[in-house]
Amino acid sequence: MRDEIFTGKKIILGVTGCIAAYKSAYLVRELVKKGAEVKVVMTPSATEFIAPLTLSTLSRNEVIVNIFPPSQKNGTLQSTWHIDNAVWADLMILAPATINTVAKIAHGFADNALLTLVSALRCPLIIAPAADADMYQNPLTQENIKKLESLGHYIVPAEEGELASGLFGKGRLAGNDKILDAAELILSGYKKDFSGRKILVTAGPTYEDIDPVRFIGNRSSGKMGFALAKAACLRGAGVTLISGPTNETSYPEINFIKIRSAAEMKKAVVKELKANDILIMSAAVADYKPAELSNKKIKKEDKLSSIKLVETEDILASVEKKDKMVVGFALETDDELQNASKKLKSKNLDMIVLNSLKDKASGFEVETNKVTVIHKSGKKVNLPLLSKFQAANKILNEILESGKI
Repeated sequence: MRDEIFTGKKIILGVTGCIAAYKSAYLVRELVKKGAEVKVVMTPSATEFIAPLTLSTLSRNEVIVNIFPPSQKNGTLQSTWHIDNAVWADLMILAPATINTVAKIAHGFADNALLTLVSALRCPLIIAPAADADMYQNPLTQENIKKLESLGHYIVPAEEGELASGLFGKGRLAGNDKILDAAELILSGYKKDFSGRKILVTAGPTYEDIDPVRFIGNRSSGKMGFALAKAACLRGAGVTLISGPTNETSYPEINFIKIRSAAEMKKAVVKELKANDILIMSAAVADYKPAELSNKKIKKEDKLSSIKLVETEDILASVEKKDKMVVGFALETDDELQNASKKLKSKNLDMIVLNSLKDKASGFEVETNKVTVIHKSGKKVNLPLLSKFQAANKILNEILESGKI
């Protein structure tokens, strides 16, 4: 369902002379698989790192490297190709973008084919810089990146990690998954409208241990919570994500806190909420836990016939909500709207997101969700079946429109 956003879209990928240029091949392949039509423009130095033929084969289009053809003795078909492509594109992605290219765009240079195209561009431009740590952190580079962002270009910042030089630091090209998420965000019409906001998101299940081997848990995968955290991060928010056990992965710049039990989640929420403006409680927190925890594995021959349970502490009901925007989630199987509305009032929430298990493509362990957003005012917004990333962005829109932040 997420791929529908890319279907039929015209995307230009710009590649510059950087060791990370090889990653552009994977990016082209993924964009084409998602249904986009892709054209590639390279700087001459980029061809030292990856062959134009590779990207031409993957994109199924001619790759542009030079402004002018090698020779005009036999005529030429080039004409105003930069204008034609600038008008043609729905989106341009520049990945990797060297500090040289970043500086030239920031100051209006157009001395190669890629920069000439950028100068004529009508569509949004995503820029993913990459360089060695000292080059990336250079004050002039950071100033240029900020300038590009102020001009309305979408920046996918470099990440921290091992670099080609063998050093470890910030400058590594952002992962293709994040660049693709940013592309989906921009193509969906969203922007960095949460800049300056701090959001705390909870996700996944909690596990309540019975003994060192067994636990009481639920089927939550954490997909919805992680989608919310990623969408909020891409829209400019500072995000802290508290999650129970899950196979989902986060972005490096998201403050990720792993927990296991409901008690651990409450402790983390109480600690982190003070520094955040918004709490989105999408985790499926266990309502019950074993009254006693065995410190050794309970053997079959022990003939365990029952486990005495006690309630876990209600995190949403107990946290301090003063001056915070608080969003809860409700998963219901019957009397859905009535039960969700009751939870909204009893826990003094600003908004609640109702999940239903009536649709097989919605709920646990799937990539899609169908939710109803209920505001404190009584306003209800029924969303269609969407990818969890798209649903996350719709929920974030409702938070913006609530007037609370």
